[in-house]
Amino acid sequence: MQANVLISQDLSCVGQVSLGVALPLLSALDFCPDVLPTALLSTHTGGFGENTYLDLSSEMSRILQHWQTLQLRFLAVYLGYLGVKPLTVILKHLDTLKTDNALILVDPVMADHGKLYRGFDLDYVAKMRQLVKRASIVTPNLTEAQLLLGEALTTSPITLEQAQKTLCRLAQKFRLETAIMTGVDLGENIAVIGYEAGEVWSLTCSKLAGNYFGTGDLFASALLAGILRGKTVKVAAKVAMEFISRAIQLTPTPRDERFGVNYAKALPYLLEKL
Repeated sequence: MQANVLISQDLSCVGQVSLGVALPLLSALDFCPDVLPTALLSTHTGGFGENTYLDLSSEMSRILQHWQTLQLRFLAVYLGYLGVKPLTVILKHLDTLKTDNALILVDPVMADHGKLYRGFDLDYVAKMRQLVKRASIVTPNLTEAQLLLGEALTTSPITLEQAQKTLCRLAQKFRLETAIMTGVDLGENIAVIGYEAGEVWSLTCSKLAGNYFGTGDLFASALLAGILRGKTVKVAAKVAMEFISRAIQLTPTPRDERFGVNYAKALPYLLEKL
């Protein structure tokens, strides 16, 4: 059987987020993604009002049972926005998905700007901690890292040193080889901070106007592609960060931020670098 990349997260019908960006992005980079959808939403949960939500956890279990008969192998498993019941399914079946030492990238999507997303609570955070312990790489933002650590949530910019120390605590608590904190607000700049086997590095760029949805999903997808293409984690993160920056700059303004960035215009850069 061919070793593919598995993406498991929700599909939002409106808004450039989750499966709606991860699948086309990895396909454009010449991977063969398989998908395990966790839920179907009318829109993502950021600012569109009362979106519909169809939980697919029961179907996920049936899909996974069928896959076991096919002896599918995955080069990598990319887990993003899951939801309460889907997270339980993933925790139950993760060992069967992690074949041949597959890379497990967990983007613990559940919060930002000092608060949990609608529909999530501290019980969900506790379950997410179980998943993070089994990850090869995790890519939280600052709020998600603080929640995983059980620390007070911050909403104002922090220093680079504070962010680095937070990431180190996260890696040490969950015994992670690799962790990346995304979108760290340093005031005038934005940072991506990495932890690899005890070493810490940082990448910074100027903060751009706007707060577009889906950029974290794009970053994680581009990061994974870079790593699978043989780039170091730091180089892959640098390329992903520049890709997001270019996508934001190439997005026509004014634009409703809920609809995300026009990342297609920045794809030539990503294809060239990876």
